[in-house]
Amino acid sequence: MAASSGACGRRGRRAGRLLDSHAPEITVELIVRHDRPGPRYTSYPTANEFTPDFGPDQYLERLAEADTRTHEPLSLYVHLPFCRARCSFCACNVVIARRHDVVRKYLDYLPRELEIVATRLPHRRRVIQYHWGGGTPTHLSVAEIRELHAAVERHFAIDRAGEVAIEVDPRVTTHRHIDALRELGFNRLSMGVQDFDPVVQDLINRNQTEAQTRDLFAYCRRAGLGSINIDLVYGLPRQTAESFARTIRSVIELRPERIACYSYAFVPWIKPHQKAITREMLPAPEQKIELFLIARRLFLEAGYDAIGMDHFAVPEDELAHAAARGVLHRNFMGYTTKPAGDMIAFGITGIGDIGGAYAQNTKKLSTYYESLDAGRPPIERGYLLSDDDRVRRHVITTLMCNMQVLAADVERRFGVEFARYFAPELDALAAPEGPVAQGFVRIEDDGLLVTPLGRLFIRNIAMQFDAYLRRKPAEKPVFSRTV
Repeated sequence: MAASSGACGRRGRRAGRLLDSHAPEITVELIVRHDRPGPRYTSYPTANEFTPDFGPDQYLERLAEADTRTHEPLSLYVHLPFCRARCSFCACNVVIARRHDVVRKYLDYLPRELEIVATRLPHRRRVIQYHWGGGTPTHLSVAEIRELHAAVERHFAIDRAGEVAIEVDPRVTTHRHIDALRELGFNRLSMGVQDFDPVVQDLINRNQTEAQTRDLFAYCRRAGLGSINIDLVYGLPRQTAESFARTIRSVIELRPERIACYSYAFVPWIKPHQKAITREMLPAPEQKIELFLIARRLFLEAGYDAIGMDHFAVPEDELAHAAARGVLHRNFMGYTTKPAGDMIAFGITGIGDIGGAYAQNTKKLSTYYESLDAGRPPIERGYLLSDDDRVRRHVITTLMCNMQVLAADVERRFGVEFARYFAPELDALAAPEGPVAQGFVRIEDDGLLVTPLGRLFIRNIAMQFDAYLRRKPAEKPVFSRTV
């Protein structure tokens, strides 16, 4: 199944045209048949495979191994978990901080973790992707933001030409926050919106007026921020086609460079606070996919390009350029055009990807502090990838990002014969009721190509390559639904 470089070029151009077209209509029966629990593949293997057998000692070994790649840049993620109130839909790892001394203590300890890691990377400090996530990073004061950023810069060299990004909540982010962030070199901002409809906002405990969002957005533009992302969620309680279309049109009027339109992950067995939302409040599966199709149609009509499985970008944005060339990447911080081979995460629950292993920090503040007091990295669990994991991770990530897999690329990277190595998976794809028969994906001489319809079921396609799903089917719910 090898392909020449010319075939690769033709494939990239053809895929770009195919994936820019509108998705065809789909039936309720098709949705019901394929709407099942499945990973979003933020990582492969997924986090539920992580084990406490991978701990601080193994993490330090991986850091030492990563330090040998002296000329490669790093990605850094800083988790700031604090929020002033809990949104009932949220599945993020957050801490509701009504007392500021809770935040203050965390900021006193983060530099200790920075130092522990940095001392193990004496030859590798340049950072090409740097992201603050949460929680609500702008829950911090301007002075605290400056303090934390200075602590990071004491240990790592942030490349100002790289991605320097932060997540913000318009309800707590002031103009002074934006001025400080611009001064510190932040060049990308992601703004949480979810939905402007007041009924939906009341039910998810996130009352955020459209005026608040528009004011902050306008000030970001005046401050010179040229890359703004807006987060939306479809499938929330009491969303309707009409109300969500109004939100989409309002967002289009703002014209952010990027838009993330996420499927609502209803996982009350993992996040008990989501029990405030009942299934009866949620759109039926066919209604939920209609919400996404409406959003997709409106964004495409407004000139946005579809990116990956749930993002959109203006054609001149770097994400759109990367997707058109088939070189889009994805990590725990989302889609990116500036990947680094290793990613380090700081703060509670942060997940790093370094030296061929995943490493996750402890979830409890008290345990985080105890580890750092003892001079240990606060790693709670992780996973060392096998050779097979690496091959499958590449295939799954490439599908999720670029909607195609070139056999020659897999063979060159890993020294395997694609058709032989993935013979069972290709048979499953081509089965009578499989993704090929459903019109989701095509098996071609030089690899796999996802169709416009298949983009809507990309998680289902990627699951065909997940060896762990076959080895031990879940006895209880683990993942959100794929539609």
